[in-house]
Parts: sequence; structure tokens; C-alpha cells
Amino acid sequence: MNQSEKTLESSQEKSGASTDSVSVSADASEHKLKRGLSSRHLQMIAIGGSIGTGLFVASGGTIAQAGPGGALVAYAAVGLMVYLLMQSLGEMTAKIPVAGSFQTFATRFVSPSFGFAIGWNYWFNWAITVAAELVAAGIVMSFWLPDVPGWIWAGGFLALLTGLNALSAKAFGEGEFWLALIKVVTVVAFIIAGLLMIFGILGDHTDPLANWKIGDDVFHGGFVSIISVFMIAGFSFQGTELVGVAAGEAKDPRREVPKAIRSVFWRIMIFYIGAIFVIGCLLPFTDPSLLSSGEADVASSPFTLVFERAGIAFAAAAMNAVILTAILSAGNSGLYASTRMLYSMAHDGKAPKIFGRVNRRGVPMAALLATAAIGLFGFLTALVGQGAAYAWLLNVSGLCGFIVWVGIAISHYRFRKGYLAQGYSVKDLPYRAPFFPLGPIVAFVMLILVIAGQNYEAVLAGRGMEVLSAYIGLPIFLGLWLVHRLVTKSKVVKLTEMDLSAPDDIEESAEVRTKRSCDELKANG
Repeated sequence: MNQSEKTLESSQEKSGASTDSVSVSADASEHKLKRGLSSRHLQMIAIGGSIGTGLFVASGGTIAQAGPGGALVAYAAVGLMVYLLMQSLGEMTAKIPVAGSFQTFATRFVSPSFGFAIGWNYWFNWAITVAAELVAAGIVMSFWLPDVPGWIWAGGFLALLTGLNALSAKAFGEGEFWLALIKVVTVVAFIIAGLLMIFGILGDHTDPLANWKIGDDVFHGGFVSIISVFMIAGFSFQGTELVGVAAGEAKDPRREVPKAIRSVFWRIMIFYIGAIFVIGCLLPFTDPSLLSSGEADVASSPFTLVFERAGIAFAAAAMNAVILTAILSAGNSGLYASTRMLYSMAHDGKAPKIFGRVNRRGVPMAALLATAAIGLFGFLTALVGQGAAYAWLLNVSGLCGFIVWVGIAISHYRFRKGYLAQGYSVKDLPYRAPFFPLGPIVAFVMLILVIAGQNYEAVLAGRGMEVLSAYIGLPIFLGLWLVHRLVTKSKVVKLTEMDLSAPDDIEESAEVRTKRSCDELKANG
């Protein structure tokens, strides 16, 4: 074979290899999400996912049960716990920004069976939460159209949210940005208006601290009542961890995730603590609207009640519209998060492969449609009544969220240990949790106490259905974990064998940025 023939053969081999590479790359791209979320999207996704029915609808119940002081303590304590968890999540996510987030971390840093249970638990949590938001949307709509059945609104809003998520990650992020912005502006306006009412500038409220002078009832029911409202407070903050899931589709997660982690928590704390303080000042915990036991309790948001009692009827109707926006926003984020979790589990072999496929827009449609189907639980409103369905779904999803948070704390503790065991330096992490190891340990202990103390009254009174709805998430999680372990014989991952690798596109972009910086330094002498 002469030199020209060798050259031709070599060229053909390279051409074939190139074609095969393109084919493999194209095939791989069919199963990958697209990084289309910017910094402002991440910020608002984290805020928007956690400001919804927990604040606008369920906050009145916490004040009625634990008094204004007890409600503040409950929300502040849960806020501290979430702060520590967000730091843990931020450290892992900035290093390994994947859509699977907690499921991937639990699999790599604890065990495949633990990750399997965490993943399905999180999917179930948000899929059920979407249904709960649909129920709440029907309840809010009854403010204007009380004769229209709630299941009609649930079906219509489910179709709307599914359509938005089907467009693209960027479209979802843009839509969520504006929906969340409406909520943020509204809460800020509510706090400002509430303070004006408290000090008598607006409305006829004369004594700003009257509700805080009712003796022991400021902390109605004492410590036990504070613990009992942790479920509602925890549900209110659930969604803050959405930034971990969204990092899998963020443009520059190693820069933007730490930024979001540092700023989002304090904004949420101001919104929640400020709103609870205003409500506690303007509505006594003995207010019939907060204490009534009928199924229509949820229909009267404390936000709406405050404006009604200020004599601003139009503002009350407008507030109800904002509440609807908040509910749809939280449901929208929940549908996104559960879809991405199902997609991630499919890629890790923990769910059917069909859920790991994406369309040309980078949307996992099969996972989206399967998750949306769970939203049909919203149609429970037609069978058992709106308030009852909402309360049941709230309790079921609430405990699941706490279990996921436990998984984050455990995963982070082992991640840091494994990172050091493999010879890496903490200073090389894109983001470092400042309170390690105390942070994940304190969060873990608080979560165990909260989970154990939920709905103790129903347990003591022997009310079986209430106990089932409050704790059903725990046996489901343990069952998934144990069955998977028995079937697969999986073991706890050794510290020195943990997979600490990040997605290829993230590592490549980091290399490109490093090379560019070096070139710039050389060019500048």
C-alpha cells in the first residue's frame, strides 16, 4: 500500500469515526436536558416555590393553634433549619449540578437504595403537592364563582400548568419568574400596608400590640402546640430546595447556585416572619375566621381578611387574585421539580427508561405527563369536599418533604467526609457550607424531632385516618428503601469510592474558562 492509499484509508477511518461520534452525540443529546435557566430564573424559582398556600392560606391556622408568638417561633425555627439545609444543598449542588439533585447525592454518598427511596419520595411529594395546589385553586376561585364545582377549576389549571412545562425549561423559568415576582411584590406591599394599619395610619386598628398582651395565650398551648404546627410551617418552606433541581438546567450553576443560596433564604425569612407578625397583630388567634372548623376554613385567607377589615373590598378581591397566582406558581414549580426527578431516576435505572427521554426542546414529556396524571387527585374535591381534600393532601405531602430534607442532611455529611477522604481540599469547593459539621447534624436532629412529634393528638385520640394521612409518607419511604436493598443487595457507599464527578458540560465549561483566563494573563504580559 503506497502512501496516498494509506492517507486515503486514514481519511476514511477518521471520517467514519467522526460520523459515528456525531451519531452518538446526537443520540446522547436526545436524552439530555438543556441549560437555559439564568441567575434571575434560579432566584425566583427558589422563592416562588416556597411562597404559596402555606403562607397565603394555611398561616391563619398556625396562629389559631399556637398563638401569634407560637406561630412566629415555629416559622423561625423551621427557617433556621432550612437555612442549614440550604447550605448543605448548596455545597453539593455547586460541585455536582445535576437535575437529580438529592436523589443523585443520596445514591452516590449514602447508598443506591437510599437514593432510590429519596427519589421516589420526592417525586411523590411534589406530585401530590401539585394536586393540593389544584384543590386550593378551586377553593380560591369559589371567592368569585361559588356555584362552579372545584374539579372544573382543577382540570383547567392542570392543563394550563402542563402546557407551560411542555414548552421548554427556559419558558418555564421565564413564566415562573413573573409569577413569583407578583407574589414577592404582593407580600412586600402587604407587610407595608399591614404596618400602616397596625400604627393607625390606615384603617381603624388602634393598639398595635393588643393581640400580644393576652397573657399566656400569646403562646397558646405552649411548646406542644408550637411543635404541632411545624408541619404547616415546614410545608410553607418546602420549595426552597427547588434551586437544587433547577441547577441541572442552569447556564452557569457553579456561580449562580451559591449566589441563590446566599440571598434567597433571607428574603423568604423576611417575607414569612414579617407576614406572620402583621397577621398576628391584626387578627387575634381567637378570631372566628381562624378558628372555625368547617371545610370552608381555607377559603378565607388571613391576607384577604386583613384587607376586608380595613374596609378595602376591592383590595380583598385583588388579594384573592394574587393568592390564585401564588398557588399556580407553586404548582408550576412542583410539576417541574417532580418531572425532573422522574427523568433523573430513569437515567439512573431507578425508573422506566421511557421517562428519561426528552424532545427536541429538552423537555422530558413522558415524565411530565406521568406526573401531571397524579394531579388528577385534585378531582377529589368533587368527592370529599374541597377543605377536606386540601387538608389531607397537605398532610400527606408535608411529611415527604421532611424526609427529603433528612436525606439532604445525611448526604451532605457523608459528601464532605468522602471529599476529604479522597484527598481533595475544602478550599477547592465552589461553595462551602460555613457551619459544617454542626449544620447538617443540627438540621438532622430537628427534623427527627419534628417528624416524631407530628399530629400527636390524633395518635393519642386513636383517630386512625388522621394518623394515616399524617404519617403515611414514612412507611412508604422505609418500604421503598428496604425492598430495593433486599432486591439489589446494595450496600453503603465507601467514602473512598464515592463518585464526585460533575456533568461533562460543566467540567468542559470550567476548563474553557480556565484556558481563557490563562490566555488573557499571557496576552497581558
